[in-house]
Amino acid sequence: DMRAPRALILAALLLTPVATARAQRPASAASNPAPAVTPRSLLIHITAGPNDPTRAALGFNVAKAAIDEGHRVTIFLAGDGVQLIRDGVLASLVGLGTGTLKELYDGFVAKGGRLVVSGGSAKARGVTEADLAGKPAEFGGPPQLVKLALEHERVITY
Repeated sequence: DMRAPRALILAALLLTPVATARAQRPASAASNPAPAVTPRSLLIHITAGPNDPTRAALGFNVAKAAIDEGHRVTIFLAGDGVQLIRDGVLASLVGLGTGTLKELYDGFVAKGGRLVVSGGSAKARGVTEADLAGKPAEFGGPPQLVKLALEHERVITY
């Protein structure tokens, strides 16, 4: 019966590349961790506001985690999410299991994160230039959201 020798030959052929790759790997590769993540760009689109504090804070939590890893991150606030830029909301909002919005925001901004606030959504909710004062934030609209989405490699929406 020729099945047994064929099975052995097939197994040898399948395992040879693995064995060869392991043998050719430098000794230092076994002790060194994986290389650092290549920086990427991420757009976080947050439409959740103070009425959904956990979802709103999760967007900032993910943005902070990404920027902490060295990625370029922009947050676009729209709909009820524009209210998150207000000092009072920043100071008081706490997501379940996420911590305070203020801590997440401060960590994001400290690493160079920037925010774009939907002008139409802001106007409808009474968010003004005064709410953006002293923050790395600017007003933008649908054309800017489209431009940002196309410029960034990934978009996440909360």
